[in-house]
Amino acid sequence: MFAAMRTEDDDFKNARAKRAWKDNMVSTWSEWKRYPKAARGEKLEAPIGPGVFEVRHTSSGALFAFEAVDNLAHALSSITSGPKSFASWFGKHDPATLPDLEYRTFATSTREDAKVAAERMIGRREAYMSHVA
Repeated sequence: MFAAMRTEDDDFKNARAKRAWKDNMVSTWSEWKRYPKAARGEKLEAPIGPGVFEVRHTSSGALFAFEAVDNLAHALSSITSGPKSFASWFGKHDPATLPDLEYRTFATSTREDAKVAAERMIGRREAYMSHVA
């Protein structure tokens, strides 16, 4: 019979609650996994869906690749370890020359969410590095 009156304050509280809920979603980084080498018959383990991935050199921790993508599994399987040599055209690969890499993933529900998450991660990393330097 009586309808509740909505106020601007109620709209503000609802918007803030929705934003807080979205910011606290249960998306987290996966554990670091060794990047597979096909010569050893290893398989890549990654979600088939949007998200962010990070690949680093195992020995130094130096960043190798970082990107927000539509399909994590496809993007990670497409990463190459550098320019192909002439010998690679004939199937001659020296596994010792390939860098030892590891990767982790951050799954999201959409590509747009992945882009936002990646931008936030880059911003946090830049802020951290500016205080360390």
